[in-house]
Amino acid sequence: MKLIVGIGNPDPEYLETRHNVGWQFLDWLNKKYKGEKFSENTKVLGHVAKIDIEGIKSWLLKPTTFVNKSGDAVRKAKPWAKATNDDIVIVHDDLDIPFGMCKFSFEKNSGGHRGVQNVIDALKTNKFYRIRIGTGVRALEKARDESDKKRDEFVKEFVLKKFTPAQHDELTAIFKDCEVRLLQALKR
Repeated sequence: MKLIVGIGNPDPEYLETRHNVGWQFLDWLNKKYKGEKFSENTKVLGHVAKIDIEGIKSWLLKPTTFVNKSGDAVRKAKPWAKATNDDIVIVHDDLDIPFGMCKFSFEKNSGGHRGVQNVIDALKTNKFYRIRIGTGVRALEKARDESDKKRDEFVKEFVLKKFTPAQHDELTAIFKDCEVRLLQALKR
């Protein structure tokens, strides 16, 4: 079984924020492929749904551990789903990628994403796939020139805001692009 994990925060106020784009992608994917309804599974610290993506049986996991503790859920879900590290795909927001773009990677460092770093720490490896959904905007470039404290405050506020209405309208096209990359990972 493949294990596709969307990183996000469980509280309702975070559901449509940039930091929850991993969860949003899983919801879109589940609807497209007519997967099971998500249900809470306390053993894996998240909401799970079984799905068949072009003949590939997979589990979707939305951790309820909050972004920075996503690794706790992935570590518990891995044996539960009978997945190997190569079967795991982590879907998350990425500030270093411009909004509208999506990248596929394997065996990379966290790039400063605390949720991804927590997964690496929990699995004791970075040998898993990632779908990185761009949320970067020009304002982030200016923030990088600020003091560490100001930059960190800006980033925290930015990732916890909702997408603008125009950006929200573009998500379906972005998710279709991410789906192509996901299929690359699933078919390896």
